[in-house]
Amino acid sequence: MARRPRRIPGLLVALALVTAGGGALLTANSAAGEPAASSAGSPAAAHGAAAGAMPEMPGMAVSDQTSGDDPDGDGYIMANPPVTGVTPSTYDPPHAYFHEFQAKCAPDHTAPDDPIVYPGQPGKSHDHTFMGNTSTNGNSTTASLDAAGGTACLAPGDKSAYWMPSLFKGTQKILPVGPQTIYYKSSVNDYTSVRPFPKGLRFVVGNPMQSQDEFKNLKGTVEGWECGQSYHNWNFPASCPSTQDAQLNIRLQAPSCWDGIHLDTPDHKSHMAYPVAWGANQNVCPADHPVALPMIEFKMAWPVNGDMSQVRLASGAGYSFHYDFFADWDTATQSAMVAHCINGGLQCDAHGYDQSQPGKGAVLDSNYRLIH
Repeated sequence: MARRPRRIPGLLVALALVTAGGGALLTANSAAGEPAASSAGSPAAAHGAAAGAMPEMPGMAVSDQTSGDDPDGDGYIMANPPVTGVTPSTYDPPHAYFHEFQAKCAPDHTAPDDPIVYPGQPGKSHDHTFMGNTSTNGNSTTASLDAAGGTACLAPGDKSAYWMPSLFKGTQKILPVGPQTIYYKSSVNDYTSVRPFPKGLRFVVGNPMQSQDEFKNLKGTVEGWECGQSYHNWNFPASCPSTQDAQLNIRLQAPSCWDGIHLDTPDHKSHMAYPVAWGANQNVCPADHPVALPMIEFKMAWPVNGDMSQVRLASGAGYSFHYDFFADWDTATQSAMVAHCINGGLQCDAHGYDQSQPGKGAVLDSNYRLIH
């Protein structure tokens, strides 16, 4: 993979872009604390980082470990090739209320590992619940994920790794049951400009060290913790309905604008940004992060209800919730799903099929494999 000097002033990169046009389930006692992985996820913070000033939060941890993807250990992993010459799209396409598809991925294993924040350092993180690629561990790299034979996603072409802090009720570790919904959406007005994730892109959404107010005001926060008819809980609610169907839910949206240069940065955030408002109630990517990618939205549900006083995350309180994404899709499968569902303005299920527009067809067959 091509490398560059340890730092290129991000402002020069931005100007150039604009002007150029797995392991076994562990016991509850395995949870451990983890320093913050990253900085605030606002466009302003991302812009500051691009201008050469790394955003800071108390306790932020940055990469300083060599790994298969980062042999010099500087925390920068370069896209090869980079995506340059992109100007954020302000095109206003025909209105489409939906432009999304679903990835359905089940929890597969837990471990005190984090191959983004602590690459090559298994056991150093707080406990995480891993979905998707069944091989994910502290030593995972792009090559190892790609070579893995298994995925807990319904689509065999999705070998991406998804993980979040494990949830406990007292000393009991609670995992979501069955495949969870991970949405891939457009978060910019021009849904036709969204491109597939490059293989090996990775980032952290949220921050385990964030305060309750920071979690509440994070751009990706939707309605906080939900259960029954209770919404907008920025920490775990004191209680939830004790009915069989009541579960604890959360949705959290990721930044979707990429700088086109880095697959990772030392804070695991500065290469990504949320869209910014532009014109007549439109969202566009900022100039220093001009490449529109799918917006990941975690929609997770845990089978806990009733008294919630003993519920906690491995990272701490409910407002410490965050998640990690490490992209590793089969190129043809992801490209077809993005083109058909996101660029096509459809509301697709995990087959790439919009039930309200059956004439548009599906992308994946009954086994979730690409239809040729």
